[in-house]
Amino acid sequence: MQATAPSVRMERSDFPRLFEALQAAGYAVFGPTLRDEAIVYAELEGADQLPAGWTDEQGPGHYRMRRRGDDKLFGYAVGPHSWKQLLHPPEQRVWRAERDANGRIQFVPEALAAPPRAFLGVRACELAAIRVQDRVLREGALADGGYAARRAAAFLVAVECSDPAATCFCTSTGTGPGVEAECDLVLTEVCEADEHYFLVAAGSERGRDVAAQLPLREASADERAAGRAVVAGAAARITRQLPQAGLPEALAQALEHPRWDDVAERCLTCGNCTLVCPTCFCTTVEDTSDVSGAVAERWRRWDTCFSLDFSHLHGGSVRASNRSRYRQWLTHKLSTWHEQFGSSGCVGCGRCIAWCPVGIDITEEAAALRQEPGHAQH
Repeated sequence: MQATAPSVRMERSDFPRLFEALQAAGYAVFGPTLRDEAIVYAELEGADQLPAGWTDEQGPGHYRMRRRGDDKLFGYAVGPHSWKQLLHPPEQRVWRAERDANGRIQFVPEALAAPPRAFLGVRACELAAIRVQDRVLREGALADGGYAARRAAAFLVAVECSDPAATCFCTSTGTGPGVEAECDLVLTEVCEADEHYFLVAAGSERGRDVAAQLPLREASADERAAGRAVVAGAAARITRQLPQAGLPEALAQALEHPRWDDVAERCLTCGNCTLVCPTCFCTTVEDTSDVSGAVAERWRRWDTCFSLDFSHLHGGSVRASNRSRYRQWLTHKLSTWHEQFGSSGCVGCGRCIAWCPVGIDITEEAAALRQEPGHAQH
């Protein structure tokens, strides 16, 4: 069920009550906090761990924290973490095998762990990313049971974006800054000179149960207008755009475009973009054993199409050049993903731009690749 527009008001001073309500309902609360000079997602004990009064400054290959002039709780865009780490963990043990004293081998499947967790501070683009991963890992022909269980156990508290970064382009992907996707609660933070409050709406039965534990009152027409202005103001500040019309077809026709050589000279194939991307889902499998040979384990770990080993077949890597690996990533994300899953693999969060060490900009590359080969931008 999609949440209605936020229509009730909760005072900023009452925000800790949301933590109490979520914890009383059995959820461990995960949300944004300031650590190692970045806003990351971690388990939180209370509202005092939120990054009050902090914002982020982002650009191609650039991310810095700086102080705000107020005590806004969600006055930033997105950091290096995405909710993918909790739904599709970086590493998971698949099974364990043990050899007993008589030499018999027993396989022990990994116990499915899906603890109830509340994700606090989910942005509209991140909701869209979760929906993309749902289509891949929960609704596809080969569903991931662990992902499906963790997803069902997740309580999503979305926060509408008020302070987009210079790297954001969700308006052109239709994924923000306002929340329209399904979630359990939606918050809009209004922080003005003399008032600081949240507008709240529930989008599920369990969301309504939590909201019922909060000190809320009906919002006035002016307060609702202030909430709409927050989202409209954020949208107006987003200037970066990803071309949409005809992009999948254009990329399919641009496989020999000279721009691939241009980007290959800059790309380090480090895989940072796939690590921070909230939709990338590729994994590899590794088998390990102890020195005695009594125990063996199989682990599934995140992988990246920028790795030589990712496409390694007998005789070597299928995509040995920087050019071919970057081309695989971009054309899959923006073109063939449509064929596989019915949508783009990009939600406009801009993480790949900020966390690329050399500042490669996916929007710039897509725009250049749409042009005729003789007119590539440099």
